[in-house]
Amino acid sequence: MGMLLAFAPFIIFVVLERFVGITAGLVSASVTSVLLLLHDLIAHRKVKVLELGTLVLFGGLALYAKFADPNWSIIAVRLRVDAGLLLIVLVSLAIRRPFTLQYATEQVSQDLWSSPDFIRTNYLITAVWALAFTVMVIAEAAILYAPGLPTKVGVIITVAALYGAFRFTADYPKCRERARP
Repeated sequence: MGMLLAFAPFIIFVVLERFVGITAGLVSASVTSVLLLLHDLIAHRKVKVLELGTLVLFGGLALYAKFADPNWSIIAVRLRVDAGLLLIVLVSLAIRRPFTLQYATEQVSQDLWSSPDFIRTNYLITAVWALAFTVMVIAEAAILYAPGLPTKVGVIITVAALYGAFRFTADYPKCRERARP
């Protein structure tokens, strides 16, 4: 549930951008990010790469939208948000702290944390998320720069990419567990 909750700012953004406006969606996502970080700090949990990156991403975009007043379309903002999310995931891999590892350690006993299989599994799951976000960024860029492409194609691709990453995250560790002798 922890990793799913970490995506709350993105869900808030997607819902509010459509009904209230882009800047309100970005600000609300920023506030949600702050609340998630405060929740972790109050619960004496480590700050996670995804949650900190999400605050920087939405906070930066909200400030830019407020003060620069860009004329962004919804798809242009989503492209920036998803590209930022992809960057967060790639940075987590580059600094050797795959973002899923921080959530997985909350779900398993501490004796598994240094297991090569556990660490490798989290690198793979994080890479699958990076692939999903790459697919989303490509779909959104295609819609933005090829206006004849139906928007629903991008929506279908985005939903399929996210669903695939969620399923893989849920199923792969179970499959690995069953395959162990």
